[in-house]
Amino acid sequence: MRFHAPANVFLRRAQLILMVAAIVPTILLTALGIILLAIHSNRGVAIVAGVLVLTLCTTSLVGYILGSVFVRRGASLAKVQTDFLSSVSHELRTPITSIRMFIETLRDQRVTDPAAQHEILCLLHREMVRLDGLVGKLIELSRIEDGRVPFERAPVAVADVVAEALAAFETVKLGTRVDLDVTLEPGLEVMGDQSALAQALANLLTNAWKYTADNKKISLHARAIGKQVSITVTDNGPGIPSHEQKRIFEKFERGRAAVDGRESGSGLGLAIVRAIVQAHRGHVELDTAVSAGACFRISLPRHARATAGAATATG
Repeated sequence: MRFHAPANVFLRRAQLILMVAAIVPTILLTALGIILLAIHSNRGVAIVAGVLVLTLCTTSLVGYILGSVFVRRGASLAKVQTDFLSSVSHELRTPITSIRMFIETLRDQRVTDPAAQHEILCLLHREMVRLDGLVGKLIELSRIEDGRVPFERAPVAVADVVAEALAAFETVKLGTRVDLDVTLEPGLEVMGDQSALAQALANLLTNAWKYTADNKKISLHARAIGKQVSITVTDNGPGIPSHEQKRIFEKFERGRAAVDGRESGSGLGLAIVRAIVQAHRGHVELDTAVSAGACFRISLPRHARATAGAATATG
C-alpha cells in the first residue's frame, strides 16, 4: 500500500522549491547586472543589459511573493479541510459507537428484561435521530455555502420573520418559563427568504435559551440603522470568553459552557446562522461590548422601498 503525504506537506515542499527556483537565479542575475553596469566598455549596452537583468530579477521576486501567498493560502485551506474532517469524524463516531453498542447488546441477548429492552430501543432511537439530525445539518450547511439552496428574493416584513422564529422557538422551549422581551421598530422590511431568516433567528433564540440559567431572560430587538436592519438577540447567560469568540461561528465549535453543562448540540447552529445571513448579503457578529451574557447581532440590507419610505417621512 502506497503512502501519500498530506496536502499541506506537498504545499510546504512546493513553497521550498519555489523559493530555491526564484531566489537563487535572482541573486545570480543581480550580481551579473551589477557587474555589467560596472565594467562593460560600452556604457549604453551595459546600461540596457543591466536594466533588463534587474527587471528580470524584480519580476522573479514578485512572482515568488505572489506564489508564496497562494501556497500559504492553499496550506491554510488544507488545514481547514483536515480540521473539518477530523471534527466530522469525531462528531459522527459518538452516536455510531452508541448505536453499535446497543445493537450488540440486543443481538447477544445480554438483556432479557422486556422493560430494559424497551429502554435500550428508546436510547437506540434517540441516537439514530441525533445522527440523522447531524447529517441533515451538514448537508444543509454544505448546500447553503455552495449556493445550492434556492432562497426566495422577495420583500419580507421583519415582523413576520420574528413571528415565525418565535413560533419555532416555542416548540423548542416546550412551555419553559422565559422572560422574553421583543421590541420591533414598525415598517422594517428586508429582501430574502422568510423561512430561512426565521430559521437563523430561531437558532439564536434556542442558543440563548439553552445556555442561560433557571432565571432565563432573553431580549430580541429589531431596528433600522441607516440602510441596514439590525436584529439583536441578548441573553443573561454566562457569556462567551474572549478566547472562544473568534471561532464561535466555525463548524462543530462549541463553547466551554456548553461542554461543561453537557448541553446537547452539534456545534453547527451558529455556522448555519452565518451561512444563511451571508447568503442574504448580511453579516452576523457577537457583540463583545455587553458586560454580561451574550448578544448576537444580525445586520441585513434594508429593503429599498422601506428605506425610501423612511427618507420621505423624514423629509
